[in-house]
Amino acid sequence: MINKQWKASSVLMVVCIFFIALSMRPAVTAIGPLYNVLLESLHISNTKMSFLTSIPVFCMGLFAPIAVPLQKKMGTKTAITLLILLLALANGLRFLKESYGLLVVTSFLAGFAIALIGPMLNAYIKKKFPTRFTTVVGIYSFGIGTGATLSAALTVTFYRHFDGSWTIALGSWSILALSALIMWYLLVQKEEQKLSGKDENSEHVIRNPWKSFRAWTILIYFGLQTSLFFSVMSWLVPILQDKGYSLGEASSILTFMSFIQMIGNIVVPILMEKWTSRIAWLFALGVLGILGFALLWVGSGTLLLMAVFIIGIALSGLFPIGLLLPLDEAETNEEANSWSSMVLSGGFIISAIIPIVIGYCYDITGNHTVTFAIFMIIMLAIMVTTYRLKKSSL
Repeated sequence: MINKQWKASSVLMVVCIFFIALSMRPAVTAIGPLYNVLLESLHISNTKMSFLTSIPVFCMGLFAPIAVPLQKKMGTKTAITLLILLLALANGLRFLKESYGLLVVTSFLAGFAIALIGPMLNAYIKKKFPTRFTTVVGIYSFGIGTGATLSAALTVTFYRHFDGSWTIALGSWSILALSALIMWYLLVQKEEQKLSGKDENSEHVIRNPWKSFRAWTILIYFGLQTSLFFSVMSWLVPILQDKGYSLGEASSILTFMSFIQMIGNIVVPILMEKWTSRIAWLFALGVLGILGFALLWVGSGTLLLMAVFIIGIALSGLFPIGLLLPLDEAETNEEANSWSSMVLSGGFIISAIIPIVIGYCYDITGNHTVTFAIFMIIMLAIMVTTYRLKKSSL
């Protein structure tokens, strides 16, 4: 008998969730491929450039707690509709002029929108797909990875196609958000009414994640793995250029890593439905990550490509697990929203700091030795948080 979760309307909703996820990273990750282009065009320091990645990530953390009250007040459909519209606007404004100030403003707007969409979608997935949320979260993370891959692959292509116009290259990503907006608005008309009834667990006492040691451990883990993602997406191209690669070659390697990560974003959650131990997965991915960053540090040629491949696999699994951990802990739909909001809030605030630190260190030293050391320290810290999660679950 076919599971009702996968009837036609549910499949369409999964596609819609994928398209929303697709639009949630290019506003941030499209900056990395054009890093040196923007640096020269705007005549700014590496530290200032790092803010273009860190501002939206910091906003994702700062504003995530607003998701719960906003969703209660406006409803899921209306709230997410307005937020996707804001995300499209943030990308579209980049068409207007070559301005560092405008990039800062649009980075803030994009970060605000993404901050609230994330927890709302997590809670929506938990509620609508209670028995298959691991797979749907995998598709959601696959969409985020695909968006990052597309921005890595096509931003430089757009830049070259439009005669070196980085405003068009960055502004073009508003099309993804507009597509997601149309799909969400059309498909969720009936869904919100179906899902707005009384929670079947409404009599259950809602646990406050801010008072839970395990929730704080998950928060720290999420912040560390997200720090790695945004730092690598921002700095891999300039790191490779420092190693002697051209902009086109470095961009292609970033695209290759993003493609590996994109595939892993969907494959790892599917495999986790068969091998369900999150801790075992985290330890395995942690070892892979340490190996990959070590090879990236010392390697060249084939070894460097192998390093990027391994890093892509590690990052592809670390992110969806970060989304799943608070959902695993949640006993009600309201807890799913509050735990996700806390983890995403604190985690993104942590991850906003690292790209700025890397940019500042590079301005001082003129090389990426400290960058590689930071990558390795973060991977070791992920292993420590994994051990703490294992201990607290016993």
